[in-house]
Amino acid sequence: MDLEGYAGPKVVQPLTPEALAKFNAAQARTGVIYISRIPPGMRPAKVRHLMSAHGEVGRVYLQQEDPKRAFLRRKHTSTKKPHFTEGWVEFKDKKVARSVAEMLNAQPIGGKKGTRWRDDVWTMKYLPKFKWNMLTEQIAHEAAIHTAKLRVELAQSKSEQRDYLKNVELARVLDKRNAKRKEKGLGPLEPSKPLKRPSESKEEEPRKRKKPAEDTQLDSVLGSIF
Repeated sequence: MDLEGYAGPKVVQPLTPEALAKFNAAQARTGVIYISRIPPGMRPAKVRHLMSAHGEVGRVYLQQEDPKRAFLRRKHTSTKKPHFTEGWVEFKDKKVARSVAEMLNAQPIGGKKGTRWRDDVWTMKYLPKFKWNMLTEQIAHEAAIHTAKLRVELAQSKSEQRDYLKNVELARVLDKRNAKRKEKGLGPLEPSKPLKRPSESKEEEPRKRKKPAEDTQLDSVLGSIF
């Protein structure tokens, strides 16, 4: 879990059996709401502050925007701080979480006149039977999948580069042989396959339409929820 988007207790202490039973009972009473859109510039501490006005808040996690989109935004705008796209808020009481989601969904954030997010609208939903550990497990799982995909892409790139360099060497040998054949008045030898750079071979592959990264992040989480 990215600590940049997390707001909550960070100190972990060992629990006695009695404390563990008390903790599990408290976790059973908690409820989580999902916010599908975070207004630009709003950070976890601000979300926590706004939600705390409606009930006791446990943990807050906001998902950062796609790295490619963040790079382009920082390149072409003056805003350098991270932006967040979606978030989860844990309330100590699931009844409060349900009522907050029903009350604030599709409602303006509000605040004093002239504040930054006064006219933005909340888009949130209560997640029944959803606990915080489900979110952390899913994030860790998808991070592992992302790392594995990067490894596969890197290995494929190295393989294509190695094949290209091998073909270049074969072409150099073929040029030498053709030079000798020309001196003897013989015709040139033709290569069996034209040389292609790794980038060219990738461009010729059928392009599959992909969903934007920000829509696919934690997709399996939301798929299991809705």
